Amino acid sequence: MEPIKYAVVGTGRGRTFMHPDPSFNMKFVAVCDRNPKKLAIIKSENDNEDKTLETYTDYDEMLEKADIDAVILANYFHEHAEFAIKALRKGKHVLSECVAMGTLAEGVELCRAVEESGKIYMIAENYPFSKQRMEMRRLYQSGELGELLYGEGEYCHPMHEPYGIAPGEYHWRNQIPSTYYCTHAIAPIMMITDTIPTKVNGFVPKIEDQSYRGNEVRLQDPGGIIVCQMDNGAVVRTLQGAFRTHSMITRLQCTKGAVEQDRGDDRITVWHESRDRGDQPKFRSYMPEWPAEFASQAAAAGHGGGDFWVMYYFAEALKKNEQPYLNVYRACAMSAVGILAWKSACNGGACYDVPKFDDEEDRRRYENDYWTPFRKEGEDDTGMPPRTLSPWCPPEGALDKAREAWERNDYLGLGWNKEKMDEAYAKLQI
Repeated sequence: MEPIKYAVVGTGRGRTFMHPDPSFNMKFVAVCDRNPKKLAIIKSENDNEDKTLETYTDYDEMLEKADIDAVILANYFHEHAEFAIKALRKGKHVLSECVAMGTLAEGVELCRAVEESGKIYMIAENYPFSKQRMEMRRLYQSGELGELLYGEGEYCHPMHEPYGIAPGEYHWRNQIPSTYYCTHAIAPIMMITDTIPTKVNGFVPKIEDQSYRGNEVRLQDPGGIIVCQMDNGAVVRTLQGAFRTHSMITRLQCTKGAVEQDRGDDRITVWHESRDRGDQPKFRSYMPEWPAEFASQAAAAGHGGGDFWVMYYFAEALKKNEQPYLNVYRACAMSAVGILAWKSACNGGACYDVPKFDDEEDRRRYENDYWTPFRKEGEDDTGMPPRTLSPWCPPEGALDKAREAWERNDYLGLGWNKEKMDEAYAKLQI
C-alpha cells in the first residue's frame, strides 16, 4: 500500500503527531498554522530529505492544494468540528483532538458529514489507552467483573497557568467552563464497559478560589462535577478541573467485582466478594504490561502511552477502511456531556438527555442548538451563558498585566521558555 499522506493543523499540540511509527504506513507531508514563524520552525525540524513538507497559513487553501489523504486536527479546543466538517467534505479522513465539537448543533452536522463522506473519523482521546485502562477493558470484556453498576473518572490537573499558554483574552483556556474538559474522565469508562451516557447533571463549587490561579484573566471555576446515567442503567460520576489532587483515576463497581487504578501508582487493584468470585482471588493488585509487540513504542509515548495508541488505531482504521472504536458517535456523546453538564450547572443541576448521535430522528432535535459560553472578540455577548458560576472577578489591572505578558512571551507553541523560542528564531534568521 502507498503510505497515507496526512497534514497536521496546529503546531503546539500538533507536534505529537508529526513523527509516525514506521509500522503505521503514514507520511507527514503538510502542516497548517496561522503563524508563519511557527511554520518555519516546524519545516526546519521535520522536513523530509527531499524538502517537500508543505506549509500553509490558510486551512481552506491547504485542503484545496495539498496532496493529502487525512487531516489531524490539533487546533483550538472548541473549534474542531468546523475544521473536521470541511475536511470530510473535501474527501479527507480526520483524526480530531478532543473535544469533537463546541455545540450540539455542530455535533449533528459532524455526524452527518461523516456519514455522507464515507471517510474515517476518530477522536484523539488518549486516556482510554493507558496500560491500566487497557487492562481494565480486558478484565471487563472477559466477563470477570460482570456489568457496570457505578463508575468514577477523574481528570484533575491543578496548574498555575502562565499567560504564555493562553495568549489572548478570548483564548479558549481563558473562558472554558469547568465541565467542558470531561472526555479524559469519561472516555475510559465508556471504552472499558462499552456504555454510552444518556442523561447528564452538572455541578460546580460556587466558591471563590484564587490560590490555584496563575492567570488572573482566566474565567473558570475550580472544577466541575458531572453525574451521568449510562445506557445500561449504571451511574458514572466524573471530576475534572483544577481541584487540588493531580489525578487521572478510573474506578468501577460491577455486579461481580470491582477494579480501580491506584492513586499515585501504576498498579490496578481488583476485588471479588466470596459469593461471586468463583475461582478468582478475593483481592489482587498488580502492574499491567503493554502488549509485547508494541511495548517499547507505547512506553516512550506521551500521555502514559496513549499518544502512540491513538495513532495506531487511526492507522488501523485507515488500513481496514473501517470506523474505529472511538468513532464520531462516541466522540460526540462524550463531548456533549461537558456541554450539557454546564447547561445543567447553570440551571440548578437540571437533568438533560444526551442526543442519540447515531439516530437522525433524535439528531433533528438538536440541529439548531448553538448554545455556547465561548465568546469571540468583538461579539455582543448579551444573553450568552456565563463562563463561571463562582464570584471570581479579575482584579483591576489584570488584563493590562496579561497583555504585557502575551506580547513579551510571544507564545509560539514551543513551550513557555522565551529563551528557547529566541534560539529557534536565531537559527532560522527569523
